[in-house]
Parts: sequence; C-alpha cells; structure tokens
Amino acid sequence: MALVETENLCRSFGPVKALDGLNFSVEQGEIFGLMGPDGAGKTTCLRILCGLMRPTSGKAMVLGSDVDKDPEAIKDQIGYMAQPAKLYEDLTVKENIELYADLYQVPRDRYEQRMTRLLEFSGLAPFTGRLFRQLSGGMKQKVGLSCALIHTPKVLFLDEPTNGVDPVSRRDFWKILYELHREGVTILVASTYLDEADRCHRVALFDQGKVTLVMEPLHLRSLVKGQLFELRTPERRKAMRVLKSSPRVVQASLFGAGIHFSLREAEDLSPVENELTSSGLGAFHLEPIQPSLEDVYLSLVEGNRDPCVTRQ
Repeated sequence: MALVETENLCRSFGPVKALDGLNFSVEQGEIFGLMGPDGAGKTTCLRILCGLMRPTSGKAMVLGSDVDKDPEAIKDQIGYMAQPAKLYEDLTVKENIELYADLYQVPRDRYEQRMTRLLEFSGLAPFTGRLFRQLSGGMKQKVGLSCALIHTPKVLFLDEPTNGVDPVSRRDFWKILYELHREGVTILVASTYLDEADRCHRVALFDQGKVTLVMEPLHLRSLVKGQLFELRTPERRKAMRVLKSSPRVVQASLFGAGIHFSLREAEDLSPVENELTSSGLGAFHLEPIQPSLEDVYLSLVEGNRDPCVTRQ
C-alpha cells in the first residue's frame, strides 16, 4: 500500500524549475531515500509533501489525501524535521519536546510516556535539563527528531538529518531510524551522503529537479558500465586529460585523492596504461575496484546510461 505518491509533480520559482515532473511512490513501512546533491530538489519535494509549499502543477498524495487541496488533513499524522533542526535555543531538551507535544495537542499522560521512550532510545535521557543551544550538532538533531515523533506520526519526513554530523552521531541516528521502522513508521529521508542509500529499502536519485530512477540500493551498482578502476597519481589533472581523450575509457571522475574510470566490457587495460605512460605521466597506480554509489550517480547524471524509465 502506497502512503506517499507523486504524479508529474512540478514546482517553479520564476524561471527556475526546482521540480520537473516527479513520479514515485513510497510503500507502507519503507525507509525511502531521496538522494542527490544540494540544489537537486529534495527539500522542495519534502516541503510540498508536508503541505508547507504548494506545487506549481502535478499531484502529491500522502496517506490518501491531496496535500495541495487539503494540507491540514495530514498534519496530525506526519512528522517533519528540517535541516538543521530549528528549535528554541533557550529552552531545555525536555521543554522543547513538551512544547511540540502541546502544539500537537497530545494528552499529557500520553506524551510523558512517549517522551520517556524517545529520550531512552535517542540517548538524551541524561540531558533533559540542558539548554538546546548548549548541545552538539548530533544531539540537536536527536532532539529535533524527538519533537517530530512526540505525536506518533505514521509517516516521517527528514531533510538531511545527518548533514554536518560526526560519523558516530550519524551511526546512532540511523539506529534510531531502524528502531522507528520496527515500530511501523514509514520514513522518507533526504540526504547528500550517497553511502546512506545502502541503509534504505529503496532510493530515488535526484538530479536538477528530476528523479532519474527509483531502485533498491543492492541493484544500483550493476548500472555502472564495464569494469571500474581507480588511478592514483600526484598528477591528477594530467591523468584526467589522458583518460578523457582515450577512446577506450567510458567515464572518468575525480574521487578524493584518486580518479575512478571505467572501460567497456572485456576492454584490455594495457593500452590505457601505455597512453598514460607515453603522455609523460610520472608514477601511478592502477587497480580494479567495485563501484560505489557515487560512481553509480555520476555515471547516470553524466549520461553514460539511459535510465529513461523510472523503476519502481
């Protein structure tokens, strides 16, 4: 059963198309990732789904309601956390959560029990009396999540909840999301960290306001053409020029201190090595690697595949 659906969803800001015909659906009980770089349209999409912004055209359905026609119909059944978590700096952890409980008109006997549970599994129980402005970035995100959950929503929308958070806090945050999933909450999470796609049941890859495909993470890596290699050299710019001009190389991109490039199926690597050597490139190291999700994303957005049909 689909709890969230978009149909040719569009949103423009003057001449700029922030969303350009989105089509995807999210099933009950899924952790669904909206993945892509800044400016790809993820935040705009979430805001429309939460009824905080009107679409220019198309349809957005959440829990069976058209959020453009009747945004109030879903407000008590969804949770939304913006990036960064925007709470009251001079209130304590407990006071912020209590405030949101009052806003959602949660009965006191019910929200106290819920708050105790949220504080326990988020690790915030020892910090209930601490002011929000005194918390670390990761703890602030956990408080924001607790506020979004105090009324027990059916669908949770998270806008880059781990952006700028340290690796340990990112891991802890995802542990909380898995716990929520076990409780039956359907989760839509936007992220620029493509490695987080592996934590989702399915992901939608965003690029310039469009969804290029929707797919299970395990199947994404098969979309990279040919064999992938990593090249490490102190002369990366020179190496990139050689690879870009080689007819044997399908795609080449900078990755950290190295370069990832792919060859066509069954293509011999020796000619590429000879091209690099004859160009005067100094010492370099080549080895075959398994594609990361960043490799998959770059392969798709650079047009080396033709994902014309959105897979659902």
